[in-house]
Amino acid sequence: MAWQERGGALPKETVSTLAMNSTTSTLFYTPPDTYWGQFDEISKYNVHLNVFERLWAAWYAFMQNDVLATGIMSFVMHELVYFGRSLPWMIIDRITYLNKYKIQNQKIPTAQEQWKCAQLVLLSHFTVELPQIWLFHPMAQYFGMATGVPFPSFLTMAYQIAVFFVLEDTWHYWNHRALHWGPLYKRIHKIHHQYSAPFGLAAEYASPIEVMMLGFGTVAPPILWCALTGDLHILTMYIWIVCRLFQAIDAHSGYEFPWSLHHFVPFWAGAEHHDVHHERFIGNYSSSFRWWDYLLDTESGPEAAKKRRERRMAKGGKKAQ
Repeated sequence: MAWQERGGALPKETVSTLAMNSTTSTLFYTPPDTYWGQFDEISKYNVHLNVFERLWAAWYAFMQNDVLATGIMSFVMHELVYFGRSLPWMIIDRITYLNKYKIQNQKIPTAQEQWKCAQLVLLSHFTVELPQIWLFHPMAQYFGMATGVPFPSFLTMAYQIAVFFVLEDTWHYWNHRALHWGPLYKRIHKIHHQYSAPFGLAAEYASPIEVMMLGFGTVAPPILWCALTGDLHILTMYIWIVCRLFQAIDAHSGYEFPWSLHHFVPFWAGAEHHDVHHERFIGNYSSSFRWWDYLLDTESGPEAAKKRRERRMAKGGKKAQ
C-alpha cells in the first residue's frame, strides 16, 4: 500500500485504530465510505500534513487499491493537462490579431484539421498510452518509488526534474534523428510530419511505435534515477510529466512571441526551433534544448545555413592563403 512508504502518513488501518481508540464505543466503528469521509478522518490524526497531502492520502485510502488509484489519477491528469494546455493555442489560432506571431502565418489550422488530429491523439491515448500508464504503479513500486506522504521538498523535486529534462533531451535527439533515416521515416515518423505547420494539439500526433519510442525518454530517466538512488516520489514524476507535456505542446504551437522563453534562456529550444524542423523536415532534432543540434551541426533554418556558409568561406580563405 502507498501508506507504507518511508516517511509516509499513517496507514489506513492505523488511522482506523486511532479513531476507534479515541471513541467510547469501538464495537460499532466503521471506516468512512466516502472520499471526503476519508479526508476528514485522515485530517484528524495527521495534522502535520498539508491540505494537498491529506487530499492525496484520502484518495488512496478511499480507493483501497493502489494500482487502480494511481492508474486513474495518472491517466486523468495526462488528459486534462494535454487537452487543457492545447485549448489556449486553439483559441489563439482563432484570434486574428495574434496571427502575426504565428511563425508560418499563412498556415492557420482549420477546425476540421484540429478535430481530425484530436481523434487520432485520443485513439493513441486509449490504446497505446493507457495500458502503459496502468502498468506504471507496479513498475514504480518495483524500483522503490515512493507514493505516500509527506511529499519531498520543492528543491528536491526541482533538481531531479532538471536532470530528467537533460536526459530526455538527449534520448529525444538521437532517436528523433534516427527516425529521419529513410525507412524509419517512411514507416514510422512520416505521420507526425503530416502537418508542416504544427499546432499544439499535434504534439502527440504520431504512430504508436513513435509514441512508445520517444515516450520512453520521458519515463525511463525517472525510473533509472530511482533504481540508482532509491530517492524519487511519484509526485515528482507527475510534475515532470506535466512540464514535459507543456514543453511538447508549446514547441508545436507554431507561435513565436517577444516573451518566448528562448529569448531569456538562449539554449531553450521552443516553438521557433521546432517549427523550422516541421517546415524543412530536417535538422533541429532536440526537444527542449539546442546544444545537441549546435554541437553536432544539425541546426536548421536560414540563420544556421548562413553560419555554415560563413564557416566554409572562412576555411576556404585559410586554404587559399
